[in-house]
Amino acid sequence: MFEIGKYITLKILRETDPGLYLGKDTESEEVVLLPNKYKPKTFKIGDEIRVFIYLDFEERPIATTLKPFLNLNEFGYLRCVDVTNHGAYMEWGLEKNLFVPFNEQARPMKVNNWYIIYLYLDEQTNRLAGSSKTNQFLQNNDLTIKVYDEIDILITHLTDAGANVIINGLHKGLIYLEDIFEDIRTGDFLKAFVKNIRDDNKIDVVIQKPGYKSIEPNAQYILDELKSSGGFIPLHDKSSPETIKDILGLSKKSFKKAIGKLYKDKQITIKEDGIFYYN
Repeated sequence: MFEIGKYITLKILRETDPGLYLGKDTESEEVVLLPNKYKPKTFKIGDEIRVFIYLDFEERPIATTLKPFLNLNEFGYLRCVDVTNHGAYMEWGLEKNLFVPFNEQARPMKVNNWYIIYLYLDEQTNRLAGSSKTNQFLQNNDLTIKVYDEIDILITHLTDAGANVIINGLHKGLIYLEDIFEDIRTGDFLKAFVKNIRDDNKIDVVIQKPGYKSIEPNAQYILDELKSSGGFIPLHDKSSPETIKDILGLSKKSFKKAIGKLYKDKQITIKEDGIFYYN
């Protein structure tokens, strides 16, 4: 049977009242239904179509052209839409919500909260399910990366030390607070780089490419704003987060880091009424 939880390109074999039957080729006995609501406006028998395979409400394999927020063996950031006596259900872009059993919840889930979720196939039931106990799907024993490699990361949570990340869907890493020069949030997917791999295989990650002098990106933005506003902005390190957000669209942490850099480089002066640009 077609693998559940993945995209596959199939041929349109025949049209029926319920929809289109798809298979790998015209001789294929293995077919799956693409319901009428998902069939393309124009098509002909023999056309190829890319679909996602999952189980419908009656636990039958079904094809869809809807795009789920994650595929089998991938991580995503999903919203909980229901909690029942059986477990929680996550919105993930398909008609049938993704089930997360109680024993796969890192902590009890609540409706409208967002969670990092791993999509797996339950071998006993052959059903797709989700887990927020993500560490069991990650390992740093056999690394597939090296220092300076470009990587894909998912921000899992922020701490006083920095941002914990999932690297290439395989490994755990950390962006230290002093290496964060922009606003990032749990659930962000970003390009990043391996800064260092420690003796115990813990991985240090940076968003800016290592090996070059890192220019604080928000510092240049603030300089541009200063120049366009006549060399003065009515903000300082004691301004409220709300005021900073309204004027510059930055968090207070990012703002303070940027003006600290500019002040150290003697490009601005900070006074009680705001910051001034040195012409």
